[in-house]
Amino acid sequence: MHFSTALFCYLLAWASASPLPGRHRHLGEHRHNIKYSKRTVGSIVSSTAAVATINDNDGVANGIDHYTQYAGDGSVAAGWPSLSQWISFRNMWETNKPSIATSCAQFNQPNPTDEELTNLHEAIQQVASQTFVDHRFILAIIMQESKGCLRVPTTNWGVNNPGLMQDHGGSGTCYGVNPCPKESIVQMVQDGTSGTQGGDGLAALLDKHILGGAGGRGDIAQGYYEAARAYNSGSVAASGNLQDGGATPCYASDIANRLTGWVSAEHACTF
Repeated sequence: MHFSTALFCYLLAWASASPLPGRHRHLGEHRHNIKYSKRTVGSIVSSTAAVATINDNDGVANGIDHYTQYAGDGSVAAGWPSLSQWISFRNMWETNKPSIATSCAQFNQPNPTDEELTNLHEAIQQVASQTFVDHRFILAIIMQESKGCLRVPTTNWGVNNPGLMQDHGGSGTCYGVNPCPKESIVQMVQDGTSGTQGGDGLAALLDKHILGGAGGRGDIAQGYYEAARAYNSGSVAASGNLQDGGATPCYASDIANRLTGWVSAEHACTF
């Protein structure tokens, strides 16, 4: 997709602005200037992170809308949240729903309708059940990448990053499309979760970082945070510290906070 000059200028100005609560990374920032080999799409989680059943009450009932800056390797030992501290999907969806409902105004696009919100909720559940990726992790990445705007623009810093999850060269997008068809919503979530021909999605990254690293040390939550960082920047820095390595230094910390209840409190990340 090629941007018009006006759209490019708009996005550049938006990306340069000081971040507002809940809006902390620049669209398309992850994966630009990163080279990938061809991937096998349709990945599912085969590691100990696999979630085979959908349970909306799968965590803490009520999270706290507060931001804690996390640094280091993503381990519980380094102070990062354990899986037992994550909020439930039900709570996470309900607390983020008002933000999703107004998420497209920033792009001068129509905000999601009630029907589109329902379709997004169902798409997350559908793809989670197909890929065994925790639905809370999918929702956290969606909120980080697009705030849930179905009509988010496709960005390009060398590679197209379309859709809800600003994935690597996927086919799903509803930019300029109103209403957004349910099949397009599902495709956007599939592209970011299962992966595309251009790059890995959450499923493959979870397996890589849990089977090959954190999981072997018994810290599954650490594998999630590593996978989030790799989704953002292509890899985890050699130091192992998730704030290192370019792209968005706060990305993994943001995801950890979203998974424990952060929605709109001040973004207290200074990396």
